[in-house]
Amino acid sequence: MPHTEIEGRRLSLSNLDKVLYPATGFTKGEAIHYYASVADTLLPHLDGRPLSFLRFPDGVEAERFFTKHVPRGTPDWVTVREITVTSKTPMHQVLLQDRASLVWAANLAALELHTPQWRVEHQGEADRLVLDLDPGEGADILDCRTVADWLRARTAGDGAELLPKTSGSKGLHLLAAIEPLDSLAVSGYAKRLAREAEAALPELAVSRMEKALRGGKVLVDWSQNSAAKTTAAPYTVRANRLPTVSTPVTWDELAAAETAEDLVFVTADLPRRLREQGDLLRPLLEGARARLPRAG
Repeated sequence: MPHTEIEGRRLSLSNLDKVLYPATGFTKGEAIHYYASVADTLLPHLDGRPLSFLRFPDGVEAERFFTKHVPRGTPDWVTVREITVTSKTPMHQVLLQDRASLVWAANLAALELHTPQWRVEHQGEADRLVLDLDPGEGADILDCRTVADWLRARTAGDGAELLPKTSGSKGLHLLAAIEPLDSLAVSGYAKRLAREAEAALPELAVSRMEKALRGGKVLVDWSQNSAAKTTAAPYTVRANRLPTVSTPVTWDELAAAETAEDLVFVTADLPRRLREQGDLLRPLLEGARARLPRAG
């Protein structure tokens, strides 16, 4: 079994040649290499946030495992914290705080990394707003763009700057840095936005989850602001036919896209994008934070 040393930590790596994406031949070793290559950009977005993993030990076409609890055999140098807000009884979850921990997780075939909108030092107080635009049958990411444009203008009136990223699947995620606020209040604000979008764009936007309502429309999913919910992290790989990535984009890129395929990015695209554009979500980490209006 090959070994590597990262930042003073010795890791055993296994099954590097195992194909995780049969359509392309993309291997576990390539997934590990991807995460190691984007670690400097990705890790700040994971900092302080408990991880939920989607693991695919036999590839994306085989059984998946959703893991919130600390995996068996986790090294003692991986950061673990007690979480008290998401279940009736306290639980422990992993935090990926360094490159070695990120590579360790990738070696578990934890392809998808999902985080809540809050950090462990303020459990249940969100410092990010998220709106997940999910196209139903007959709609696509370009329809999400139309809804995103409306939401961008609407939230600007409340002092929030929405930043877009692809979900890595079919839709868009819109994120804004906010002053810490109870997740229940943030969920309420997001739900109001979703209902306003549905009223303003009745032929395109829907705020309710029922699949029967979503044909040809875009669900404005506000629910991921709940303290117990998670969202695909920026730069995480997704378990699709291709090794797609949840990729930050500019509003100009969204406007220029002519087809849905123009907004599909895979692991091989990210190193060049990061060299040329840097982290487009950097304002989430160090920019001004909006004070969301509270329900009156």
